[in-house]
Parts: sequence; C-alpha cells; structure tokens
Amino acid sequence: MKRVLQIIAVIIAITVLGITANHLMMPDTHDQAATQMTKRAAAPKKASPTHINWRQPSENKPYPKWKQLKNPWVHVSVQQQRVFIMDGRKTVYTMYASTGVDNSTPRGTYHIQAERGKFFYNGESKEGAKDWVSFKDHGTYLFHTVPTDQYGHFNVKEADMLGRTAHSHGCVRLAVPDAKWFYNNVTYGTKVVIN
Repeated sequence: MKRVLQIIAVIIAITVLGITANHLMMPDTHDQAATQMTKRAAAPKKASPTHINWRQPSENKPYPKWKQLKNPWVHVSVQQQRVFIMDGRKTVYTMYASTGVDNSTPRGTYHIQAERGKFFYNGESKEGAKDWVSFKDHGTYLFHTVPTDQYGHFNVKEADMLGRTAHSHGCVRLAVPDAKWFYNNVTYGTKVVIN
C-alpha cells in the first residue's frame, strides 16, 4: 500500500510540475491569447458612416483620370447605395449614392446617353439637380447631384439621405463634387450596370 501511495504522489508531482513547467516554458501563450481577446474587444469596429458629407468627394483620394482607364464602366449597387467607377474588374473609385425609392431605379445594362446639363428643375416633383447625365430614356433617368429647389439651393434633408437609403424618384443621386466629376468625365456610350 505504501508503494501505491508513493507512485500516486510521484504522478501528482509530475502532473503539477509538468503544468508549471509548461506554463514557465510558454508563459506568454495564454497571456498572448488573453491580450489578443482584449485587443479585439477594445478595437473599434468599422461602422458605416452615420453622416455623409454630400458637399465633399466620397473618397479621400483623387478622382481617376478617365482617359487613362483601359476599360471604364459604371456599376450601381442598389443594395449598397453606391456607384463604383470600374476599370475592367477593378474598382477605381467608390461614390455614395441614393437610388430610387420603391425600386424605381431601373435594373439592367444601359449606356450613357448624349443628354446632359448643368441644371434642371421638375415642377411636378418640385425638385431639381445640378450636373446631370442621362443613362435611360433620354433625360428621364439620370445621374445628378443631391436635389435642389428651383433656385438651385440644395435640399439638406434629402441630401443627408445620400449613401444611406434609396430616396430619389428613380435617378441616381451623387455628392456634389462626385456629380460634377461624373458630368465632366464619364463619356457618351459608357456602359452602366445597375443591380
């Protein structure tokens, strides 16, 4: 019996020493894991912006040089409320957008049409916009700035919806400088895919 107790004592000692030795040999394994958990918990999550400044470009980088793009086209994501300026498969610039409420923005593949202008006002909807470019029905469906009144003053309440929710009558609204760049650069015949 004494021998059995000695064997048990040795097993317990080896087990305890083994755990201690493992902890001493790799002291930072558990600590690193705990530190990583703490860092993850403390790190702020990237949230979608609660307020988008529609008076500023959507990205903090220069707009792409349209003439230098090899295969430029425009992708509008209704789900994301974004317009992606594409070069082949590569996104070269992302713009905040607001598409049509109640799915009123047509889906499909279109091409930039000849009609474009610096300002329009629709008396029926009591909304206007600046820097507009047609993509369907020759002046009916457009890319343009956030909406204005008849005098060209921006509707701040509507503009503040940019990038967060569909809120237009079917057109694709853009931030003021984004729409200006679009008007000045995106050429006639450019493919537009909306989905």
